[in-house]
Amino acid sequence: MNIFEEYKDKIISIIKKAEKDKMLILSDNLNSVNVDSTPPKIDFDISTNVSMVLAKPNNKSPNDLAIILIDMFKKEDKNIEEISFAKPGFINIKFNKDYWSNFTNKLIGSPNNYGSSNKNQKKYLVEFVSANPTGPLHVGHCRGAILGDVISNLLKFNQNTVEREYYVNDYGNQISHFNHSVYLRVREKLYDEKFPLDNPDLYPGDYLKDIANNIIKNNKNINFENFNDIEEHLKKLSINESLNLIKKNLNDLGIKHDNFISETNLVNDNEVEKVIEKLKKSKHVYKGKIKAPEGEDQSNWTEREQLLFRSTDFGDDKDRALQKSDLSWTYFASDVAYHNTKLNRKFDKLINILGADHAGYIKRITSVVEAISGEKNKLSCKVSQLVKLIKDGKPFKMSKRKGDYITVEDLIEEVGKDATRFIMLSRSNDVELDFDFSKVKEKSKDNPLYYVQYCYARICSVFRNTNYNINDNLKIKNQTYNYTEDEIKILKKVSEWPRCLDTASNKLEPHRIPVYLYELSSEFHSYWNKGKDDVSKRFIDKNNNISDDKLVLLKTVSIVIKIGMQILGVNTPEKM
Repeated sequence: MNIFEEYKDKIISIIKKAEKDKMLILSDNLNSVNVDSTPPKIDFDISTNVSMVLAKPNNKSPNDLAIILIDMFKKEDKNIEEISFAKPGFINIKFNKDYWSNFTNKLIGSPNNYGSSNKNQKKYLVEFVSANPTGPLHVGHCRGAILGDVISNLLKFNQNTVEREYYVNDYGNQISHFNHSVYLRVREKLYDEKFPLDNPDLYPGDYLKDIANNIIKNNKNINFENFNDIEEHLKKLSINESLNLIKKNLNDLGIKHDNFISETNLVNDNEVEKVIEKLKKSKHVYKGKIKAPEGEDQSNWTEREQLLFRSTDFGDDKDRALQKSDLSWTYFASDVAYHNTKLNRKFDKLINILGADHAGYIKRITSVVEAISGEKNKLSCKVSQLVKLIKDGKPFKMSKRKGDYITVEDLIEEVGKDATRFIMLSRSNDVELDFDFSKVKEKSKDNPLYYVQYCYARICSVFRNTNYNINDNLKIKNQTYNYTEDEIKILKKVSEWPRCLDTASNKLEPHRIPVYLYELSSEFHSYWNKGKDDVSKRFIDKNNNISDDKLVLLKTVSIVIKIGMQILGVNTPEKM
């Protein structure tokens, strides 16, 4: 029930009829006809550019053409109360009260899917977090985790098939260093050997003590005398313990992945060799030399022949190495193999959520996906920028016991899951975010989460006090409502919800949802406050009754907030 799409279709239908009657010549591209909300200062409901689109093919000015179109619209559409032309070429339309009555009746008659779109349903794979399994998640991971989860929720709400996936980077030097660190923590526990904190290759966080204790407790048969004898087995145990820690962090955030894919398994199953052969057949790899990376000391760089992917064929600034000097595979080669397995699973669209430090990686991975699949834009990458934590007006950096960073556990303990999720999405993912602990805890307009939740709680209070249940479907005998201008202003904002979801879904920009919910709540709170001075604007009268008009208005706002908060993975308390 997208009123903007509905009116675009209605306008196109009217002008097509006029063409048939030889009253108009249509433009070749009617897709350029738009229907939008009017600016707040203009007292109309929607605006269309149709007179500008049709002006040239009809050899008329937008003003002259608008006179013809306005007359047509008045005859064909009984919902119009007022219609006028505004320069440089817009036709503004104001609906009558019957229109808004029908709008709200439709909305409350089908409340659970308002805003959902079933256009172009696809099968999506969303990969997000994919942090190295070497310890708990930190705040940087947190923002990307929430971004990926809410994009998945949004796509599912729009009736797409979605799988959430975590790529476990359990192969390579970092895992070896992590495994050795766990071993030394085991030795510290069993043999009272001091952990070498001065070794830069090791992981010093106290969380390794917990991992080591769990391994000791659950593996009584292992002899920890010689690292080489148990290295591979201990690696599996260490990674499993770390993943359990990560899964707990994710669960505390309200996030659950469908799949965990192991890099080690991909390597052991020869998936890298398989995709390299595929790229060789399509002539996308070759033996060649590459120059030193930008910023690296040229004197320390030795050009050598190695296996390269022709990334420059797809717009990258240079070709990319697939093998190291010892002929082992690069991280990129493993990633190519992983994305090949994604393509083999026949998803229509792949989405990767990347950390800020991986922004430069996007071109090469989208290039190789295009090379393997033969499709452009098969893979979309969204970068989750940095989060700056602020407490008492100062940067907040140190974790209590996990190392030199703030963990997800620390953050949730400080402000809770709801605040963490909502505030992390309050700005576009491609800009840095200031997460101010003090503001997050305020009970004021400056705290967007509180402001939205308080809006819902206020509505629930009206339902309770008038013996209605906010969770029940309304059964209203009167189907025509005499909405005031203030109430229609709120309904106009409610009508923008499907467009908000449509844009957020198409652009993979879920921050639009909390921004919209804050704006809707602001409209509602403003109206609520007017009731302090104007009895007619109060929802409950002196006899503790509520009119159907106001009851339906409240229900529509509550429906949108409930749906929006569910997509965000945030609670809507009925009392605050």
